[in-house]
Amino acid sequence: MSFKYLFGPINSRRLGISLGIDMVPFKTCSLDCVYCECGATTKLTCDRREYINTSEVKQELSDFLSKNPKIDYVTFGGSGEPTLNSSIGEILQFIKSSFPQYKTALLTNGTLFYMPGVRTEVLDFDLICPSLDAITDSAFKKVNRPSDTLQNQMIIDGLIEFSKVYKGLLWVEVFIVPGVNDSEEELKLFKETLQKIDPDRVQLNSLDRPGTCDWIQPAPSQQLEKIAAFLSPLPVEIISRSSSRPISDIVGMDIEESILSLIRRRPSTIEELAVISGKTINEIKSILEHLICNKKAENYKIGEKLFYRICS
Repeated sequence: MSFKYLFGPINSRRLGISLGIDMVPFKTCSLDCVYCECGATTKLTCDRREYINTSEVKQELSDFLSKNPKIDYVTFGGSGEPTLNSSIGEILQFIKSSFPQYKTALLTNGTLFYMPGVRTEVLDFDLICPSLDAITDSAFKKVNRPSDTLQNQMIIDGLIEFSKVYKGLLWVEVFIVPGVNDSEEELKLFKETLQKIDPDRVQLNSLDRPGTCDWIQPAPSQQLEKIAAFLSPLPVEIISRSSSRPISDIVGMDIEESILSLIRRRPSTIEELAVISGKTINEIKSILEHLICNKKAENYKIGEKLFYRICS
């Protein structure tokens, strides 16, 4: 079955087997982050509304979850900022009431947590993973390139206020962009701010696939280890794609539709698609060749890596 709003399940390095929900149209976001693997933001906004049909989302969730698939999380995320959707609370409560056996997760840039209504709507998520990529205004503007209405301090204050009342798991992701948000001053401010938020985990991340801007370089592993040590005693971990595990016995789309769904949201290598899908390299290669032949996908090279994406 082909789904419009659901994607996966995918083998997430952070969430295990995750069924994704796209809550907004492609690249509708409050930020235009220089590292975003989905590409440049095409609709930069902080306006909240029902961007997609809520009834259709509920129907797709019913169709999928009624088959009792083996998944770890139903994850609100995708290729834009999910809290922009004013129906996020309604859809969350639908899952909680209709399929209480499944845990829910929210992947968010955290920019709208300054709004009391947003904080209330997302309180029942089992896990929330907000991003926090900068503390100073200069780093915030260079890394996140925000909507004009956003100020970094109000975002930080919103996360702090939310952390005081939220009872679920809170994992804050910090994306390190060398030369921008890794100065001694910025790291000291990160530590002070993260201690106020008091998350269950701090997850350090850096570039490992093409971002929006080609000037960004990945942070060396030794640098990430030094940053992790500096942030101690905060519970810091360095996110690694090597921790992924293969998927088996899941119910979802057919494999070709699943591959299209994944590369529509972010460019991927054959190796990544094989891990996510639980298929062999040769099987994925055959599918990709078929998609390219039918002008549904294309490939391009970054350094020594070959990535696949939807035809532009």
